[in-house]
Amino acid sequence: MKDISKRCGVSPATVSKALNGSPDIGEETAENIRAVAREMGYHPNANARALKTKRSNNLGVLFIDKTQSGLAHEYFSSILNSFKVEAERLGFDITFISRNIGGTSMTYLEHCRYRHCDGVVIASVDFYDPEVVELVKSDIPTVTIDHVFDNRTAILSDNIQSMHDLVKYVHSRGHRKIAFIHGEKTSVTQKRLASFYKTCAELGISVPDEYVKPAIYHDPESSARATRELLALNDRPTCIMYPDDYSFIGGMNEIEKCGLTIPDDISVTGYDGIHLSQILRPKLTTLFQDAVAIGREAAAQLVESILSPKTFIPKQIVIPGRVIEGASVKKLD
Repeated sequence: MKDISKRCGVSPATVSKALNGSPDIGEETAENIRAVAREMGYHPNANARALKTKRSNNLGVLFIDKTQSGLAHEYFSSILNSFKVEAERLGFDITFISRNIGGTSMTYLEHCRYRHCDGVVIASVDFYDPEVVELVKSDIPTVTIDHVFDNRTAILSDNIQSMHDLVKYVHSRGHRKIAFIHGEKTSVTQKRLASFYKTCAELGISVPDEYVKPAIYHDPESSARATRELLALNDRPTCIMYPDDYSFIGGMNEIEKCGLTIPDDISVTGYDGIHLSQILRPKLTTLFQDAVAIGREAAAQLVESILSPKTFIPKQIVIPGRVIEGASVKKLD
């Protein structure tokens, strides 16, 4: 930095302000300093910056998918990629958090401290795991995706309104025998189930117990099993709603095994609005969740809580979804 200051004819303090984006100096001077720094191959020392700012500019990501699909999970990978892009724009790196590092076991909180994480985003985990609860209750700022902890910021997909809109759409197509295959017990599932039953009741639709089947998110095998049970009913549904677009693949295979076609013999809907849903034939009617907005907002809120700890107010931010009308729900008379 001293070499840059000599080259530019300014003080080292002015160089520091320019490289750190301070508004205290003119833009023309700042840009000239940055250009000289690039030319001279200057890169800031992360350790030195951490000592001065008391921050590592490193955000932790705790993401554990039950089906072990990892970043192949299109919905959550979209959230995490959006989170990464926004975090990097704001000057932060990301580190994935786990319980095992090079054969050494440690808690999530210990790993966060080991990596000097300034904050952590938490998505698709067992939110009742004592180690997750320990992390959330620690002094490390956290933001959760689709789960609410007391006095912590959460970014939520609007599962209640989204399920309401999806059921209303199916109803508008003339369906009254609507089955719902849901994911494992989570706060997301509870909201979707409650909204499903409530909307059906408002529309005067009776839902037999055998029309509601449990499965696992992002798991075609469990959805296939639930589909098989629904198709075997004497009074089978005219439309099956699946927990997510990827899980629908299992249902689709079972429907084809039975010699049935979509939507002529049975209608279906998905959930998430991933790219796969729109290249299937027929195109899947589904509920689009705005993964990009969720990830971006999670990063913005986490960074704000780190940079402005005294004024930051934890909040719950709900991101709306929308029905994508495909060709998988037949219009009934």
